[in-house]
Amino acid sequence: MHTFDICANLTERSFAKDLDDVLDRAYDEGVQHILIPGSNLESSQQGIELASSYRSDHSFPIALYNAVGYHPHNAKEWNATSQEFLAELVHNNSELVRAIGECGLDYNRNFSEPKQQQQVFIEQLELARSMDLPVFLHERDAHQDFLAILKEHKQNIPRILVHCFTGNGEELEAYLDIGCYIGITGWFCDERRGAHLQELVSLIPSDKLLIETDAPYLLARDLPEDKLHQGNSRRNEPAYLPHLVHSLAECLSREPEHLAQITLDNS
Repeated sequence: MHTFDICANLTERSFAKDLDDVLDRAYDEGVQHILIPGSNLESSQQGIELASSYRSDHSFPIALYNAVGYHPHNAKEWNATSQEFLAELVHNNSELVRAIGECGLDYNRNFSEPKQQQQVFIEQLELARSMDLPVFLHERDAHQDFLAILKEHKQNIPRILVHCFTGNGEELEAYLDIGCYIGITGWFCDERRGAHLQELVSLIPSDKLLIETDAPYLLARDLPEDKLHQGNSRRNEPAYLPHLVHSLAECLSREPEHLAQITLDNS
């Protein structure tokens, strides 16, 4: 079974000491591709450097890719030159950069002011359109504004991915109506928090479904203890992606290998 983890935050500090081992475990579990998202200019640059360093080792078996952008928490860092710098990153690293993001809106804790988030989101959508790149999106407690901005600015953006979807049926329908891809994480496996997702996932067309760990976050709560890497038992890893595949396959009455191939093709 081969998979594509469309979100693993490999530049996070928790991976600094053992990233080689983390990636070896991922490969052993069939993970062949990983997308590393950016959260600001610095992390986007770090992600590119990381992916490039592994790419230079031609024996390294996993293909690493990047998204570059500003997470809504970091919208306050955006300035008049940010769009230009991101465009330069894309231009200079076209083999690695596959999307603009992680961008969007997050009103849950408002680390950046909503109006500021909205403007930065719009500018990144404009950048994606100008660079002919997909967008990798984050939304939390901001659905109405998020959807309104998307509808107004989505034209000529090749693909739209709503990362880590945890919303309700109405929100899912709204995203699918405008052609979004939907990313599902280990949140799905939580018998309490993920119960509604287990009811909704069958509504996602096969050609719009993507899977992600969002490592080191969102560890599946039902992952068996004997599957956890004992060196860091509460950290999520790309190697745990097959657990999500099996959980989704059981819910959808599909063969895990077939479902994995569908999501790989969609990626």
